[in-house]
Order: sequence, then structure tokens, then C-alpha cells
Amino acid sequence: MRKLLSSFIIFLIAFQLSAQNKIVVFQSDFGLKDGAVSAMKGVAAGVSGDLKLYDLTHEIPAYNIWEAAYRLQQTVPYWPAGTVFVSVIDPGVGTNRKSVVLKTNSGHFIVTPDNGTLTLVAESLGIAEIREIDEAVNRRKNSEGSYTFHGRDVYAYTGARLASGAISFEQVGPLLPKKVVSIPYQHAVLEGKKIKGNISILDIQFGNIWTNISDSLFKKLDPKFGDILHVIIYHNNKIIYQGDAPYSQTFGEVAKGSPLSYMNSLMHLSFALNMGSFADRYHISSGNDWSVEVSVTHKK
Repeated sequence: MRKLLSSFIIFLIAFQLSAQNKIVVFQSDFGLKDGAVSAMKGVAAGVSGDLKLYDLTHEIPAYNIWEAAYRLQQTVPYWPAGTVFVSVIDPGVGTNRKSVVLKTNSGHFIVTPDNGTLTLVAESLGIAEIREIDEAVNRRKNSEGSYTFHGRDVYAYTGARLASGAISFEQVGPLLPKKVVSIPYQHAVLEGKKIKGNISILDIQFGNIWTNISDSLFKKLDPKFGDILHVIIYHNNKIIYQGDAPYSQTFGEVAKGSPLSYMNSLMHLSFALNMGSFADRYHISSGNDWSVEVSVTHKK
């Protein structure tokens, strides 16, 4: 009896991690100046009026697959298992790139072109399964003549069908190997008394620099608040910035306009100016071709 109960509990957990929950979250580089986003949501609503439709962002810079990958990694874990994400940053629309749905080990579904968008969630959440969308079945009716709006005709339609339960994950299409198109970048690594990492994204509103150096990795340098971090920032291996920034708990610990280093809300090492834009002052951006090197001078 106990063995039967344990098996049933395991089944329930597995079911909860794989079942769709009628939530669809949209991401694109379309902006909101025209009707493209509304068209995608209209297609989804036409599949089922019971769906809950949300936006991650539609302000991804045009064609910026890296930023799309980062925003998925940043937000997917905070949504319930079973949520379907439709991510459409697709400069290769109509070409031979694959249209896929990835199911993560956490039970989330991501509907997207396999063009690098899945780089980071595949690493951080893992790949349970990945399937290629069978457009003979999972494509909006009478849209076969359109080659440039797969976000509406394929991804929103397939995502809505999956989220609503109109199709199972197995009915998306054929199973693919557990690998995705991956964008190369500098992983966070400890090398002696230095840590190297990637500048993953900018905190755009304030111009802060967010890296992929986690709190747990940074602690291996044994930092204390008040220690000075020596920071070198590279773009395509060319030095763009060198400077020092005290490791701080709050922005107000340094003078207005002065640099500091801190842990951001995702517990990753970041750099900022108090009430100023680090990115603007030093002409720094983000992406897979931006990297950083950090060392610590301990306060005496």
C-alpha cells in the first residue's frame, strides 16, 4: 500500500510539472506601435476564450536574440509550471530554422524559433523534451500563403492550442534531440584570484551593468562590504573600461555619481553609478560579446 501511494505521489508531481495551465506569456521585438502583438493575442483568444494572456516584454531590440534569451531566463522560473511562453524574435523568419516547443525540466513550455533564444533557459532549467512544430497540423487555418508572420500563424496558434489543452505536448510534432542552437558567451568562472564573466544585460532604466557572476561564485573571492573591486570590461576582447568600485550594500553608500558594485535582485554581481548611468558614461552595452574580469582588494 505504501509503495502504491508513493508511486501515485510521484505520478502527481510529474503530472503537475508537465500539464498546461491555460496561461500564455508573450515576448517579441515587435513593440506596441502597431497591431502585431494584438493579432497574436487575437489568434490565441480565438483558440480558447479561457486562456489567460500576459506579456513578458515586446521591447526586445529588433533582432536581438541574446536579449530574448536573457529575458526568458530572467522571468520563466517565476511563473507556475505548465505556463506556455511564446517568444518571437525571428530575423530568420521563413528560412529553414526550426520552429520548436521546448519543455524544461521545471515543467515550462517555450514556443519559439530555435535560433539561439533557448540558449540560457536550456542551461539553467534543462531540457526535458524538445519537439519540432508540425505546421501541417499546428498552423492557423488558411495562413499557408504568409511567410513573414510566423509569430501569429504558427507560434501564437500552437502556443494557445498547447496551453488550452486542445493538443498535448506530444501532438506538437516530432521529438528532436535534446540540444538547441546555442549562442557562445563567457560563462562565469574563477581563475585564480579573478572571476571572468559575461555582461548579460543592462538595467536599462538606470544604466546599471548586470553580469552572470552569481553570489555563490563571487563569495569564493571572500569579499567584504567596503572591499574594492577592480573591474575590467571587454567588448570582443578589447578593453573598454578599467576602474575600481567599492563592494556596497546600497547605492547611497557612495557619493552621487560615484561607482559601486553590488548584488542585484537576481543575486548577480552588478556595477552602477549612484544616481547616474554607468552604461552611458563609459559607453558599455551587453550581449554575448561583452565580458568582464573582477578581482578584489580587501579593506585593511
